[in-house]
Amino acid sequence: MKIYIAGPDVFEIDSIEIGQRYSKLCELYGHEGLYPLDNVVDFKQAKQKIAQDIFHANVKLIKDADIVIANLNAFRGKEADSGTVWECGFASALGKKVYGYMQNTSAYIDSFDKVTTLADGLYADSEGKIIEDFDYPINLMIACSAEIVDGGFEDVLKLISKK
Repeated sequence: MKIYIAGPDVFEIDSIEIGQRYSKLCELYGHEGLYPLDNVVDFKQAKQKIAQDIFHANVKLIKDADIVIANLNAFRGKEADSGTVWECGFASALGKKVYGYMQNTSAYIDSFDKVTTLADGLYADSEGKIIEDFDYPINLMIACSAEIVDGGFEDVLKLISKK
């Protein structure tokens, strides 16, 4: 099975090594890992052309994959990386199975320091915005379209090897 490896790991300083480690784990479980940084892109072009090339190469990898495993841990704030979320939605729209892993799978509302109870069982954050409260660790659009696993990348591999 071909697995697209999604997540903000591509922004880490050691992103190449991370991708290699995930791909080796895929091989260990009898799969092929497709990591976004495996793509060859000419970085001597205009920035927007580079971005377009990266986008199209990653879309191709997702189309070639059988499933997606996504790092949905919070990135630069409370939410998962927006690019990763897009990739999950795109894969789901293509009918591919999506798995997401998170180190904290407690209810999203529990991640707020200050919660105000409003009328009709609604809750608001410190800015007065309604907090989604469905006992999922992430927005319902991802939680209802992906299987969320408590743990890390290898925990998902272990889960799918049992299926």
